[in-house]
Amino acid sequence: MDVLSEVLHAVKLEGAVFFNGEFSAPWGFISPASDRVAPYIGKSDQHVIIFHLLIDGVAQAYIEDGPRLDLEAGDIVVFAHGHEHRLKNGAPGRLVDNGALLGEIFQSRDVNKMMRVGGGGPVTHFVCGHMACDRDLSSMLLAGLPPIFKVNIRNDASGQWLENSIRFSAQGTGQLPGGNVVLAKLAEVLFVETLRRYMTQLPPEETGWLAGARDPEVGAALALLHRDPAYPWTIADLAHKVGVSRSVLADRFRRFLGEPPMSYLTNWRLALAADLLREPGATVGSVAHQVGYGSPFALSTAFKRLRGMSPQRYRSLSPSTSS
Repeated sequence: MDVLSEVLHAVKLEGAVFFNGEFSAPWGFISPASDRVAPYIGKSDQHVIIFHLLIDGVAQAYIEDGPRLDLEAGDIVVFAHGHEHRLKNGAPGRLVDNGALLGEIFQSRDVNKMMRVGGGGPVTHFVCGHMACDRDLSSMLLAGLPPIFKVNIRNDASGQWLENSIRFSAQGTGQLPGGNVVLAKLAEVLFVETLRRYMTQLPPEETGWLAGARDPEVGAALALLHRDPAYPWTIADLAHKVGVSRSVLADRFRRFLGEPPMSYLTNWRLALAADLLREPGATVGSVAHQVGYGSPFALSTAFKRLRGMSPQRYRSLSPSTSS
């Protein structure tokens, strides 16, 4: 039971590669927070994750007042929570604010045009992209990720194939019909592969959603809950299917996720409900049935307790249903 696949399918990932650049040392720039990027890609109502794949050369990536990561070829650095961040190599006189170039970058939408800037020294080649996903449905997954992390994808054949596919696609495929779609799908595969590799590299003492998904008992329970959230689960049912006692399952859930299984299920059901309420023609009654609530009243009570407003009010304020 692959819980990561279940969740990634639910969060509706939409990826794209949007920048292809070579920078000669010394160079440095400030990459804006993702909420500044979102309007340019038509995703203002979604969460946007920024990533940079280093094809050649070296660089350093960091968030102000945060850890500094040294990058080498094959590294992908991910900013899961959309922080403004810095990338550089050497000691440039100043960092260029790319926020002022967002209009220019996204207006052409042509990643085949390589941007070349810098001081004339050793070259670093980046391919940059973004991943948009549903804010509510992705919150549990992203909560377990640090603001910045890196994974190298060049250490095996599958990662090398993926990197080469993105490199060559960014250099010419976009000029052919369907090229942007190819790059978008490759960006999604790259992000999923990065999560998979990061998940396997977590230390044993790590907590959070990805660490829990890797744990045999918690991962199996998460897969069951995500595969059939509308089922009338009890802790006894869940523990029986996983093959452990109720107390063991509850303890391991709290250790990794900081809450018991039924609390997690409630939060996931309400996140699903929020997503479904934004669909045209949805009713509170139909959504309640789909996410496992016995009546519209039961869903409304739980929804208002968590979000401070009724499902009807939430639906009326959603951009997709109010237009």
